[in-house]
Amino acid sequence: MTQALPLTPDYDAWPIEAEPKQVFFSPRLLTVTWCDGRESRYHSIWLRENAADETTVNPATRERILDLSTLPSWPEISDAEIDEAGALCIGFAPEGLRLRFHPGWLRAHDYDNAHDPEAPLVPITTWKRDSGEGLNSLDAAGLLETEEGSETEEAILAPALSSILGKGLVRLRNLPTTPDSLEAIARRIGPVRPTNFGMLFNVKAKPNPDSNAYTSIALPPHVDLPTREYQPGMQMLHCLENSVEGGEAVMLDGFAVAEALREQHYEAFATLTRARWCFANTAKTTDYVWYSPMIRLDERGELFEVRIADFLRGPLQTNFEDVEPAYEALMVLQKMLRDPTFAIRFTYKPGDLVIFDNRRLLHARDAFEGTSGHRWLQGCYMERDEIRSRFRIVKRASRKRNATDETSFA
Repeated sequence: MTQALPLTPDYDAWPIEAEPKQVFFSPRLLTVTWCDGRESRYHSIWLRENAADETTVNPATRERILDLSTLPSWPEISDAEIDEAGALCIGFAPEGLRLRFHPGWLRAHDYDNAHDPEAPLVPITTWKRDSGEGLNSLDAAGLLETEEGSETEEAILAPALSSILGKGLVRLRNLPTTPDSLEAIARRIGPVRPTNFGMLFNVKAKPNPDSNAYTSIALPPHVDLPTREYQPGMQMLHCLENSVEGGEAVMLDGFAVAEALREQHYEAFATLTRARWCFANTAKTTDYVWYSPMIRLDERGELFEVRIADFLRGPLQTNFEDVEPAYEALMVLQKMLRDPTFAIRFTYKPGDLVIFDNRRLLHARDAFEGTSGHRWLQGCYMERDEIRSRFRIVKRASRKRNATDETSFA
């Protein structure tokens, strides 16, 4: 019987892009030459910690149980070979263990060759009104009738999730207009994040509103809940009814605005990445306050999030000499947000669901005539993590279905 490939320390599927051809080792280093000529080096301690055997991970959960500090000494390689299944078989001293590594997994985690493990799952594409990279609309009819995890569900979710990750938003059409159906739709992606506005919130004009969103007035470009230490990463707005005059929706790519600001008004951009503004949402029963720059960069200087919401800013509290530069930068940004070249506009139709990155996209609304009809959107929040997780699961399922050789996967 042909020996099977070993398990991997996760639940993913790892296609074998190139088979291992030769292996060389020293006590602390393994070198693999692949059939396409690539050479990969792996440290012995890295290999030992990332093995998939039951001394390293719990086979029921694939979570690590090995504590490296409990080993008698630094793990070293005593021998190494490519076995008949194509797995890398490595002996480790001083434990006397012989462990096998899946070649597809090992190559995919080749840290010796240039690749960015933190690269976005989908390339980020910034957009403006006329760039042709804005709102993708997809037919999602029957989504709730599909079996969870099915190929049919994947056909709807895969392009939707890809659009959210790459462009920051997507519009799904032809969904049910039953009140509260949004939660069932959202859970096809991941858990919903409840807030003080509830699990679901109703965006419609109402008496005694506790937010400007619950009126018929125009809303300027903004993100939701910048008043939180960790503002929601994703927002969904589901149209149940819309027969009013006006109320056109407006969306802007906050990353495109920030990039334009960096190119055209660098001092203003730099100021807005440093100055910590007060964001406040004070109501009769809640009082949320947080301080943050309006534009945040990650450790590599890439755009990470924007926090822009004029109607949710509290009094600026900063160094005396920084007040005027902060307001000068703010006004440059405000003028840029009014530039129509950044905005796409559309009208919600019943059954539409717009999902967008709430830490990147700015949304706005024209005023509408409240007596001309009814406008009812239901909304909810979730985290960026849920979108990324669901996308990985969808792609994993696709890889498994498309496998032509079952022995190529763990």
